[in-house]
Amino acid sequence: MIRELFMPALSSTMTEGKIVSWLKSPGDKVAKGETVLIVESDKADMDVESFYDGYLAVITVPAGEVAPVGATIGLVAETEAEIAEAQAKAKSLGAATGSTAAPSAATSNGSGTTSVAVASPPSAPTAPTGRVIASPRARKLAKEHKIDLKTLKGTGPNGRITAADVEALIGAPATPVTPVATPPAPVPTASTATAPVVAKEDLVPLTTLQNAVVRNMVASLSIPDFHVAYTITTDALDRLYQQIKAKGVTMTALLAKAIALTLQKHPIMNAYYTEQGIQYRRDINIAVAVAMPGGGLITPVLKNADQIDIYSLSRTWKDLVERARAKQLQPEEYSTGTFSLSNLGMFGVDSFDAILTPGQGAIMAVGASRPTVVATEDGLLGVKRQMKVNLTCDHRVIYGADAAAFLQDLAKLIETNPQALTL
Repeated sequence: MIRELFMPALSSTMTEGKIVSWLKSPGDKVAKGETVLIVESDKADMDVESFYDGYLAVITVPAGEVAPVGATIGLVAETEAEIAEAQAKAKSLGAATGSTAAPSAATSNGSGTTSVAVASPPSAPTAPTGRVIASPRARKLAKEHKIDLKTLKGTGPNGRITAADVEALIGAPATPVTPVATPPAPVPTASTATAPVVAKEDLVPLTTLQNAVVRNMVASLSIPDFHVAYTITTDALDRLYQQIKAKGVTMTALLAKAIALTLQKHPIMNAYYTEQGIQYRRDINIAVAVAMPGGGLITPVLKNADQIDIYSLSRTWKDLVERARAKQLQPEEYSTGTFSLSNLGMFGVDSFDAILTPGQGAIMAVGASRPTVVATEDGLLGVKRQMKVNLTCDHRVIYGADAAAFLQDLAKLIETNPQALTL
């Protein structure tokens, strides 16, 4: 029996995928549940497993190329004797094999991989230059033991680093090999990484992630939105941050926690529009915009931020940012936000408007906190640290009074009772 391998849908927003590398070559035996290839979706790199036992007969879409979701990317034969038949079938299909869409047979197994009904160019697969190819288990072990994967030589297919490679290093005596120094990824919500240096007239194709951002932003244009600005005094919040930042607490986590607690009182701000009506949500999941090296952005989600203590929330945020920039997030870690936060204050930005995320009712843009001369209650002048926040709302769901009441309560929490964020 000859079966087709389709490009899987790895997220609800994915329309096409780029093949990072094939871990099997034509003629290789394939076991059910074994990783066959790595696909770059619009948000992350995912291992793709086989549904069947058999032999990878033909790869119709080689590494480095893009195929739409549902397109045939290869063929798998049930027996070794059927490989020639599969190759003949691929030739008869011709160019249509790599472009004809078919219903996707992909399913998420909940473990960070995707299973597909399996799929070959005549050349052996290779990984893109500079990319470290490693199994999820190997990456996890390397992170736990602070091992730079770039210093390892993989023993898996096409040089892929396996868990056994990492375990061998952990159990071996120290060697004189000097790891390449890699600075830890910063926690701030916007990346300080610069774009590649290109000539003035170079045309640089959009990445898969950038294309996904474009689609989302175009979809946002159909939303009738409005903007509400508010100035919040941050003196009390800044003092709290100075007290607890040594324990790993980040300002991003504090802001996300403050928003989450305020959303408890304003469920309409956590809702979104559907053709059937306004959909309210039980969970409060704060999606925070993070710029990606090389372009594009992703919104890792702090799930149930209102219920998690600030120290755990900060640890979770740091882990999400690191894995987001390594393209290791799972779909549920970036697609389940109910309210979004975008913070450019760290760059000294005074104020800006953020664009709504489809499927959400509001997003808050945060500017820098600056010393500002203000009039005090007794008519004198004083200096207070203040930041401007701009709320973008879907007017089909949220009205001006709703947004104003939310911002009033958020300001009250930050200005008068920030200690509540640590409870």
